Amino acid sequence: MTARVRLNSVLLPLLIIGILGMQLLDPSKIWQALLVAFGGMWLIAALWVWSLKSHLRLTREVRFGWAQVGDALEEQFTLTNDGSLPATWVEVIDHSNLPDYSAARAIGIDARSTNTWHTRGICKRRGVYELGGTSLRSGDPFGIYTVEIFLPEKSTVVIMPPVIQLPAVEIMPGGWMGEGRPRPNIVDQTVNAVTVREYTHGDSPRIIHWPTTARRGKLYSRMLDGSPASDWWIVLDVDSKTQAGQGWENTIELGIILAASVADRGLRAHHSVGLLASGEQTIWLKPNSGERHRLEVLRALAMLEPGSLSLEKLLERANPTLGNRISLIIITSSVTNDWLPSLTHLTWKGISPTILLMDPASFDAPQSADSLASLLSEMGISCFILNRGLLQQPDAHPGWRGQWEWRITPSGRAVPVRPPGDLTWKRLG
Repeated sequence: MTARVRLNSVLLPLLIIGILGMQLLDPSKIWQALLVAFGGMWLIAALWVWSLKSHLRLTREVRFGWAQVGDALEEQFTLTNDGSLPATWVEVIDHSNLPDYSAARAIGIDARSTNTWHTRGICKRRGVYELGGTSLRSGDPFGIYTVEIFLPEKSTVVIMPPVIQLPAVEIMPGGWMGEGRPRPNIVDQTVNAVTVREYTHGDSPRIIHWPTTARRGKLYSRMLDGSPASDWWIVLDVDSKTQAGQGWENTIELGIILAASVADRGLRAHHSVGLLASGEQTIWLKPNSGERHRLEVLRALAMLEPGSLSLEKLLERANPTLGNRISLIIITSSVTNDWLPSLTHLTWKGISPTILLMDPASFDAPQSADSLASLLSEMGISCFILNRGLLQQPDAHPGWRGQWEWRITPSGRAVPVRPPGDLTWKRLG
């Protein structure tokens, strides 16, 4: 914490010096009275502002270190004055860079007292932001001095991109088309369960489907399709030269939402999911599974900014390191065919591509995705055209952390159905 006191105007000191000079040149009780009045006011102001400088403290706490677009962000502020003089006014200045959020406030506080209040905002844009630092500005009642106290404590908050329900998008399974042979050395947990059936004597306990068993009250076993769950590699094209749209409603934001949604879908289906994108910094997350990996993928997408590497070059660089017979999901708004030769080389390795093609025309760009989609279809490559409308659907603005969900009973009583995810306050810094 750093603090400094500023004299607002030199008029009072000059006035006192002038009165003192008149008293020395022409002694008079009038000058003495004015000297005592103005000098006393100056002394009281100096003592007052010194008390505020030494005894004003602010504690700032936040509930979450990360959130998702649409979540509520809530902070708690505690202003304490341990001194014997009140602060008639205190201006709280917030230096956070979270979009459309400010914790600035003007408040007063009595001597030897504490004031607590809360601020609340909605996380509207994905990214990595800082909460804090904070400045306190106050002064004496006469307006002679101003004290500024800077609190440097900050906390980083990561706003994850939303996850939406993908419209009729099917990811091609890994392996050459029509091969029908599972990969060697596949462990049991990578085999896909297509449906369930009633348990029969001799079924292994490892294939019992416990959620269905609990729901129906008797044992059910999984029916397996015999093909392994292949790894998913998500390739996100963020080449700035191929993007369309304005502000935050553009193909980059749509691509990030699609990548987050595909990754979430793959992880829930027990695939190992990897992420490749080349923005300002290259993202290269090897296929993995689990909740920790899911948060790692979302955090990487939250921090992603456009780059200058084309999709063609990105696929060429990735070719030697991508494994065989994987599912490759390419998310791009590039409607030229420059990158198709690089994609063809990948298919020769047994890689099964699925193209999520964002239509620039839906973002008011002159290019359309229809021609490239037809060409991909002729090549036997699965392609889905996605447009701007996905950014307007409610799923693109979700969020529940920090928000209570209530149910009204027939008697009119409000019952909490779901509390916020984490009610623990954490100090900044």
